[in-house]
Amino acid sequence: MQSQKYHFCDSYFQYRRNKTVPVKVGNITIGGDSPIRIQSMTTTNTLDTDATVNQSIKIAQAGGELVRITTQGRREAINLKSIKESLTRSGCEVPLVADVHFNPSAADIAAQLIEKVRINPGNFTGGAKKFRQIEADSEEDRAGMDQIRQKLIPFINQCKKHYTAIRIGVNHGSLSDRIMSKYGDTPQGMVESCMEYLRICREEQFNDVVLSIKSSNTRVMVHTVRLLVHRMREENMHFPLHLGVTEAGSGEDGRLKSAVGIGALLIDGIGDTIRVSLTEPPENEIPVAGMLVHYMGEKANHSPIAETNPQHYSPCSYVKRQSHPVMGIGGDNAVAVMSDLRGTEPKNIRFTTPPEIVVCTPDQLNLLPDNLSNAIKLLDHRSCSTDLNQKVAPLCSINDDWHQIHEPAFVEITYPDLTDDNVMRLRTKNNIVLILKSNNLNSTAEQRAFFMAMQNLGLTHPVIIHGHYEDKSSDDFQLKAATDKGLLFLDGYGDGLSLAASQIEPDQVVQTSLGILQASRVRFSKTEFISCPGCGRTLFDIQKTSQQIREKTSHLKGLKIAIMGCIVNGIGEMADADYGYVGAGPGRISLFRNRELIRKSIPEDQAVNELVDLIKSYGDWIDPVE
Repeated sequence: MQSQKYHFCDSYFQYRRNKTVPVKVGNITIGGDSPIRIQSMTTTNTLDTDATVNQSIKIAQAGGELVRITTQGRREAINLKSIKESLTRSGCEVPLVADVHFNPSAADIAAQLIEKVRINPGNFTGGAKKFRQIEADSEEDRAGMDQIRQKLIPFINQCKKHYTAIRIGVNHGSLSDRIMSKYGDTPQGMVESCMEYLRICREEQFNDVVLSIKSSNTRVMVHTVRLLVHRMREENMHFPLHLGVTEAGSGEDGRLKSAVGIGALLIDGIGDTIRVSLTEPPENEIPVAGMLVHYMGEKANHSPIAETNPQHYSPCSYVKRQSHPVMGIGGDNAVAVMSDLRGTEPKNIRFTTPPEIVVCTPDQLNLLPDNLSNAIKLLDHRSCSTDLNQKVAPLCSINDDWHQIHEPAFVEITYPDLTDDNVMRLRTKNNIVLILKSNNLNSTAEQRAFFMAMQNLGLTHPVIIHGHYEDKSSDDFQLKAATDKGLLFLDGYGDGLSLAASQIEPDQVVQTSLGILQASRVRFSKTEFISCPGCGRTLFDIQKTSQQIREKTSHLKGLKIAIMGCIVNGIGEMADADYGYVGAGPGRISLFRNRELIRKSIPEDQAVNELVDLIKSYGDWIDPVE
């Protein structure tokens, strides 16, 4: 087996937890043989002891095993003592994590009072970004490293003395000027930002460290965490990892985005603690995280998957698998959505956004709604009269005589079906679209192995990734499907997505498919909201505001709008956003376009309408269809 350049897990084909050292955090352990821990973060003012305690209790009662609290300055750090004592009196022993950004002295105080402190390398030293260019290995660069040591080592000593754990938490939106000058806003820069701090911890013989690298961009987040694990392995480090997609948003979109990003890493055994960041009350995050952890546990004893050479696999950068087009599927065409309508009453067949492909029966064919007129209709090959003008094509199983059909056809296949005989048949017929199914509990790993094998064989047929779900709950179905299929699209695999869920309305299944593709960043079919969950730094009602902005802009297909509670990570996390709505102070909002400040310190009650006016002024507005 050829060695893999970025070997971030023990196997691409067998689920195994990544081996990490155990880190004690109060009454729990993260990493080692411990279960994956679930956590959330309060949104209250840290100086409001009662509100913060009450919200912490709600998180713990929902199943949260750690509670993070924003700690802007010394006053907030000192008040952690009162919060901790009040929680203890109430019988709640949940460990607390102080979230510190620009104030090392606040971190020093917090380390003496609670179980864990999160620091952000991009903000811990040097203060606010000045966006200056710093030459590598210059005097200024070396002075920056000296400054890190001067502030980090005393903090480490406090943590040693008080048995306090550290989370080194890098955010895509808050890299230091030093790192940005050397690497730009890249995965390599994010990883190096983390490794600089981690090497100092090791030099100081301090091992109670948890790491996180987060982004609102699921592709960046997944590729960067993989790269971090690879780099740690190169330097014989095995620290536990905290996973999360920042600014995931709210509702269905936030859940799908979190499941895609977190699930893609959990499937490969990476992750020791997770947080699902939703713009909702923090206790709402816990059941979603719990579902992800539980679903991953079900995959542990899956059937063996035949290994293949991963020589073409690019786990730390996006490389799209090359396929040739068949009937508008594959090649440079947009990733398609397929819907199986067999067994669905004609009166229930209606779509907000029509899929590109439908599987139906001859009886359904003439009863399909008008907005499916351009869709490819697949009929069982035994009852199909191929009509390319009407976009009717045969659907075959791999064991049928599909290689003798002259017209384009769709063929269902699994990885074990990729036998020498079937490979020979595929080589003789290029106008085939494959529908990739899996009966393995770990369908993701088996389907990934199929794509690796296809690349090794030089086969470029377009492939629609299929998933089958029996869930009656739409929430369960969406989380499972996003967890299973997101990784494949993040890795550049798949020309289409087909989800079969007989207990869920067909339109909702299609909307879920579109949501997964958008969360995986391969097809944008609606407005993309990059929305933070809020915290004690947020000085406006971010949940209410987020809803107002969604109501006014959710029809702007493909536009990216960031809704950020404050400037700590706001400006940086807006890297992918077209427009940004960012808290600037009590009752004040600033508006950005492509990271550029356009309107400063607007009264909050005017800001949503001002955002709409800003979008209109740059020609990105269309009126909603009534």
